[in-house]
Amino acid sequence: MQGLMMQQPLVVASLLTHAERHHGEQLIVSRRVEGDVHRYTYRQLAKRARRMANALATLGVQPGERVGTLAWNGYRHMELYFAVSGSGSVLHTLNPRLHVDQLAYIIEHAQDRVVFFDMTFLPLIESVAPLVRSPKVYVAMTDRANMPQESSLADRLLCYEDLINLHDDAFDWPLVDENSACSLCYTSGTTGNPKGVLYSHRSTVLHTYAAALPDAMNCCASDAILPVVPMFHVNAWGLPYIACMVGAKLVFPGPALDGKSLYELIEEEQVTMSAGVPTVWQGLLAHVDALGATFSSMRRTVIGGAACSTAMTEAFQNCHRVDVLHAWGMTELSPIGTICSFKGFQRSLPMPQQLEIQAKQGRSLYGIDMKVVGPQGEELPWDGKSAGDLMVRGHWVAQQYFASDDASPLRDGWFPTGDIATIDGYGFMQITDRSKDVIKSGGEWISSSAIENVAYLHPGVSTAVCIAARHPKWDERPLLLVVKKPDSKLAGDELLAYFDGRVARWWKPDAVVFVDSVPIGATGKVLKNQLRERFGSYYLTV
Repeated sequence: MQGLMMQQPLVVASLLTHAERHHGEQLIVSRRVEGDVHRYTYRQLAKRARRMANALATLGVQPGERVGTLAWNGYRHMELYFAVSGSGSVLHTLNPRLHVDQLAYIIEHAQDRVVFFDMTFLPLIESVAPLVRSPKVYVAMTDRANMPQESSLADRLLCYEDLINLHDDAFDWPLVDENSACSLCYTSGTTGNPKGVLYSHRSTVLHTYAAALPDAMNCCASDAILPVVPMFHVNAWGLPYIACMVGAKLVFPGPALDGKSLYELIEEEQVTMSAGVPTVWQGLLAHVDALGATFSSMRRTVIGGAACSTAMTEAFQNCHRVDVLHAWGMTELSPIGTICSFKGFQRSLPMPQQLEIQAKQGRSLYGIDMKVVGPQGEELPWDGKSAGDLMVRGHWVAQQYFASDDASPLRDGWFPTGDIATIDGYGFMQITDRSKDVIKSGGEWISSSAIENVAYLHPGVSTAVCIAARHPKWDERPLLLVVKKPDSKLAGDELLAYFDGRVARWWKPDAVVFVDSVPIGATGKVLKNQLRERFGSYYLTV
C-alpha cells in the first residue's frame, strides 16, 4: 500500500517562496561594487527575482538553457540564483579567478545564452567576448548611472536595473521537474580543461536540508550569516539557499575580502556565523590580532576548501571564542560531504584531544556515505589508521560530468574523490593527502598535510606547504616551503628541530625553503603543482 502523503517537488524556487512568506522582513545586507552598502528584505528579493525572471523570458532564455554569472557575493547575484533556476533555466556561476582562456572554454562549453557580470569584471568580459560565440547578450549588474561610457561589447550590452524596471513582479514559478538541472559549476581545472557539474533541483534542496542541520552548519533564523566563500564557487557552499530555508539574515561582503573589510562588516552587522577558506581567515586573524581586538558577535565559522591547521583552530577558539567547524567537500558533492562537529561525550575530553578531533574533516552528513579502499578495491577498517582512497556516494554526488563523452567516473556506484583518508571508529574522516600530493619515500608513504600541520604550530610560520621533491637515494623526500610571519627571524634549522618528537624521524623534511609567497588557485587552494614544477628537483641540485 502506498503512503497517503502529499507529493510536492523539491525545487529551488520553493526556498525563496518560503523565505518571502515566513521571513519576509529579514534583512539582506550587501557591500556593493559601487562602494556603498545596500539593504533590503527577503520580500523585496523575491519581488525583484520575479521581475528578473520576466526579463529573462523577454531575452528569449528557454528552460534548460544556461545563464552565466561573473559576480561577487551580493544581492543582485542572489536575485539571479532564483530568477534563473526558479524559471527553469540553469544558473552557471563563472569563476573570475580563472585564466581568460579557461573562462572562454567554460562559457563556450556551457553554451551560455546570457552572461551577467559585476562592473569589476568588465575588462575581463571584454577580453573573453571575442573568444566565444555563445552569449548573444551581456548584462552589467549595475544601474544606468554606472554603466560604462564606452565598451567593445557595444550593442550587446544591457543594464541590469533597466531590465528590472521594465518588468513587473507578476510571475508564477513553474513546477519544474525536481530532477531537472538548476545550476552548473565547473571544477577549477588545475590539470586539463575544467569539468562541469550539473546540480538538480532535488539534489540542491536535499543538500540544503542536510547542511543546515545542527550537527552540520547549525543555521537558524536568529543567525546573521556572512558567506565569504564565493557565490561563484559551488554556490557559496549552499549558504544562500540555507539562509532562505531557515530565515537567517544574510550579509554579503562584495569584492572586499581583506581582513580589515571583513572585520568591520562582521562587527557592523553583528555576524554570528561565517564560512570560507583558510587563506581568507589568515588575513582576518592577522588584522584582529594587530588591533588587539576580538569578535563581539561571531560564534562559529566553517572552514573548508583546504585543511584547517590546529594553530588556526586554537586562534579562533582560545583567543576569540569562535567555534571552528572543519569541513570537507568537492564541486562534485554540491559541495559538502563532512563537517567536524563533536559527539556528546567528546565535549568533555581534554582540550588536546578535542583539537586532535577537530583536525579531522569530520562525519558525513545524512545523505552521504563514504568508505576508504585499498589498492585492490578492498574496503579498509574504520580504525583511524588504515589510509586508502576515499570513495563517496549520496543524494547530491555527481554521477556524470556535463556534456562529456567520457565514461562515468563512478566505480561500482561510488565516486572516487582523489583523496587519501582514514576513518575512525566514530565515523570521523581525516584527509591525509590528495593522491597526487602524497610523498613516497623509500617505498613508504608520508603525509604532506601532516607535515604542514606541524609547521603551522610554530609561531614564526605564516604559510607552510610540503611537497614531494625528487631524491637521488629515496626517490622522493618532503620539502617544506614556508612564508614567514612579518618580522620573524625564523631559520631553517630551527624549524626542522621543531619537528623532533612531533612526527616520525623519517617523516621530517630534509630542508626548508623560505619563499615570499605561494601560488593560490581560483578556489583559494595552494597550487602545489606549480610548486612541484619549481622546486621538485631541489634535492638533485643541492
